[in-house]
Amino acid sequence: MTRSTIAEDYQMVPRPVAAMAKGFAAGHRIPPHSHPRGQLLHAVSGTMRVVTPAGAFMVPPLRAVWIPPGLEHEVHMAGPVEMRTLYIAADADPGLPQDCRVLDVSLLLRELILAAIAEPVEYDTQGRAGLVMQLILAELRRLPAQPLGLPMPQDIRLRRLCDSLLNQPGSTLTLEDWASQAGASARTLARLFQRETGMSFRRWRERARLADAMARLAQGEPVARVARLLGYDSASAFSVMFRRQLGVAPQRYIRGHQPSMLVTDASNR
Repeated sequence: MTRSTIAEDYQMVPRPVAAMAKGFAAGHRIPPHSHPRGQLLHAVSGTMRVVTPAGAFMVPPLRAVWIPPGLEHEVHMAGPVEMRTLYIAADADPGLPQDCRVLDVSLLLRELILAAIAEPVEYDTQGRAGLVMQLILAELRRLPAQPLGLPMPQDIRLRRLCDSLLNQPGSTLTLEDWASQAGASARTLARLFQRETGMSFRRWRERARLADAMARLAQGEPVARVARLLGYDSASAFSVMFRRQLGVAPQRYIRGHQPSMLVTDASNR
C-alpha cells in the first residue's frame, strides 16, 4: 500500500507518532498552515526555511526543525528537498520543547526516522515499531538546539526588510538604504529593530548570513563562494565572522557536518 504524502492524513492516526516521506522541487513553498500535532521536519537532503510569526529557521541537510502543535508556519525549499516528517500527538510526551527550534539530529535519530517510515502507519505499539517510536521521543528530548533561528519583527516595515534579507542575505544595503525604501528614518528603524528582535540591524543581518552559510556549507559549497555570495570582501573576513559566532572555522564545521552514508532513501528499505 502506498504511503500518503498528505499531511492531513496523519493528524488523526491512533498512534502517538506518525511518519511521512515526501520530496519537493527547488523553490516550492508550503503556505502558512498549522497542525494539531507537533511536527519534526527533517531534511535528509536539501535546505528548508521555516517561517513562523515570531521567527525564521534555516534547516540544512541532516538537521531538523521542531514545530509545536498548533503553531502557524510556512516552509520554503531552497533547493530540491527530501523531507522526512514525524507528526507527534500533543500528549505523546510532556518533555518535548514548547517552542520552535532547529535540532542537530543524531545518527541514531536519523536511522530511527527511516525505520519509522518503513513501519505501517498503524504500527504495533507492543512490538518493534512501538519501541522505535518510544526511542524517537527519548532522542527528541535530548537533542541540542542549533543557532539557526532568527526572531522576526511584527512591524510591517521591518518584516518586509527581514523577509528581503532572508531571501538575499548577501545584500549590502545599509540601514539608511532600507529606511529610505520604508519611508522612515534610520534611527526609527534601528530603535524598532532592537525593541522587536532584541538585536541591532547589523547583528540580525550577521545572524541571517551565518544561518545561510551553515546551510550552504553543509551542502558542500566552497568557503570562498559562500563568502562572496554573502557579501564578504574575502574568505578570511567571512571565516573571522564564522569563528566568532560558532567558535569553529568553516573548514572544521564542514568536516563535522558531512552527510552520513547511513542516511538513505526510505524507498530502499
